[in-house]
Amino acid sequence: MTPEIKINDIVINTLNQDSEDFICITDMLEAKEGEFFITDWLRNANTLEFLAAWEQMHNPDFNYGEYAIIRSHAGSNTHKVSVKEWVERTNAIGIFAKTGRYGWTYAHKDIAFEFWTWISPTFKLLLIKEYQRLKDIENNTYNLEWSVNRVLAKVNYRLQTDAVKEYIIPKSQYPKNKKWIHYAEEADLLNVAVWWYTQKEWADVNPKLALWGKNQRDYASINELVVISRLETLNDDMIKKWLDKEERFKFLRETGQEMLIRLNNEDFIKSVKKLNNETYIKLGKTNKIAKK
Repeated sequence: MTPEIKINDIVINTLNQDSEDFICITDMLEAKEGEFFITDWLRNANTLEFLAAWEQMHNPDFNYGEYAIIRSHAGSNTHKVSVKEWVERTNAIGIFAKTGRYGWTYAHKDIAFEFWTWISPTFKLLLIKEYQRLKDIENNTYNLEWSVNRVLAKVNYRLQTDAVKEYIIPKSQYPKNKKWIHYAEEADLLNVAVWWYTQKEWADVNPKLALWGKNQRDYASINELVVISRLETLNDDMIKKWLDKEERFKFLRETGQEMLIRLNNEDFIKSVKKLNNETYIKLGKTNKIAKK
């Protein structure tokens, strides 16, 4: 699922967790005039009954005893339940809150649509329409090809990590608890060869995406993934031949850039940078990182 939905200039982030789409209902509140809180929604008896019905269908560990207690106080001006309290007391899985600098409340798409019904039925229809449009795009030919190449890149990455484990780690001067650095260094060797920046540099300008465990490869073009997959195989072979890092990097960068030029000249659509399943932005040669 796309990382975000945009409706009337309002950006609503999404998250795929355990193959299910969750939508940020905190972002939805930006479209609501006046002061409104998610805790107000949770005070409503109909809301609690809907949440309990959803959990009954999807969650065998839902705590009905605690739900009944919370439900008995529904509508009371003196009683409010937060998302965190709801989850902790009932073992709910349909909604959750993340705290911290980039903390928001996310709800399963079924619950998110219900939430928006309570705020704005009209906006809900727009949300459903846009969500379905993006799901259709997600399943189109180019995105299917993108997914296949992402899988191949992950498979070949395993070849590279095995080579690191067998040929580099045994000669490492790092202490035992720091030897993982070699894996990160080899991954960045390819990142810089293709994109000219490291994973940390990407994360520094994309903190929100990095918080959810994303990296530049999740937003690569199809051609970039093809090149990454090929370079991982080449790097695996060069590591086994005991070539030093500087020599390997020079060859990988030259080979990678040459491959990108050739592939991009064949198919423009596959050469553009994938920010999500809807939007593609061409990757230029300024070595700048697209801030998301």
